[in-house]
Amino acid sequence: MVLSWYEQKAVAILLTLFHLGIKDIRLGPTLPAFVSPNVLDALVKNFDIKPISSPEEDLAAILQ
Repeated sequence: MVLSWYEQKAVAILLTLFHLGIKDIRLGPTLPAFVSPNVLDALVKNFDIKPISSPEEDLAAILQ
């Protein structure tokens, strides 16, 4: 799942996805301001969060 941070509702959506146990979420196009390096590290370790990269790389990874 790719979650874009264009609206503040994205935080509520992300928390809902965490509650449902959904992992392997890609965040972008830029990470929200509240995601510090330590917060990102915790999200990666606990929820398999990945910042998006290029469209080609992300599409290839999603379609695997």
